[in-house]
Amino acid sequence: MASETVGHAPSAGQYIQHHLHHLQSNFSFEAASQKSIVDFSLFNVDSLIWSIVCGALGCWLLWLGARKATSGVPGRFQAAVEILAEMVENQAKGVIHNAKSRKLVSPLALTVFVWIFMMNAMDMLPVDWIPAMWHSAGPAMGYKDYMRVVPTADLSTTLGLSVSVLLVCLFYNVKIKGVGGWAHELVAAPFGDKVFLYPINFVMQIIEFIAKTVSHGMRLFGNMFAGELVFMLVALMGGAWAWQFNPVSGGFWLAVGHVIAGSAWAIFHILVITLQAFIFMMLTLIYVGQAHDSH
Repeated sequence: MASETVGHAPSAGQYIQHHLHHLQSNFSFEAASQKSIVDFSLFNVDSLIWSIVCGALGCWLLWLGARKATSGVPGRFQAAVEILAEMVENQAKGVIHNAKSRKLVSPLALTVFVWIFMMNAMDMLPVDWIPAMWHSAGPAMGYKDYMRVVPTADLSTTLGLSVSVLLVCLFYNVKIKGVGGWAHELVAAPFGDKVFLYPINFVMQIIEFIAKTVSHGMRLFGNMFAGELVFMLVALMGGAWAWQFNPVSGGFWLAVGHVIAGSAWAIFHILVITLQAFIFMMLTLIYVGQAHDSH
């Protein structure tokens, strides 16, 4: 916990507020032309670090499965990787009918699924393990005593992912339809190719792109943020028992409730983290597939 809570039990609000803080770093540079300071604040270093760690680990696992692949009877790990890759490829075939596009989109979707699953799975670690270790190392190195380990519970991460998907969609809109074809589609759909409808069509297209991108990122963020909060509330039950234990009081039942609620939510959350990774992957495929369709 934060240094200001050392020596006495933090309140529930202090505990949650502390765990919802990010390790942040402010970057600023002097604009050469204007001689003014431009400040990039609220840069969440912990989300960036754990995103990179999870991405590297996911890529390493996929590489390991590919490196050990054999033409004979596959081992369990190889079979799991092959099942996962085949599942993603089948989903891609159902949405994107351009075989050439699938050579890039299918591996992209597989990477998205594995990467988001790994980031979501950080929520399965006990709430205070890594923050407690950082509490000893961080201040000693001159950093603030904050550390959040679930990148997908950070809106900047999930919106960054959804914006990346948007860029892929824009790329395929231009590649498949050409600049002229896509430009015509922007003003001719969804209400028809009438000159007086061009402004309305264009506004509707822009709203659609924005809405899909925002909802794509917000859906993942909302589910993972809620899951993180539930784990914090469960941890508070155990913390209240540790600080207020009295054999003749009801404190013992807080410990029992902590174990039962924590175990039940962890089991259920395995489904949540997998489902959210799958939904994000499927929406990625659907949006890229829509970029291949002409109106």
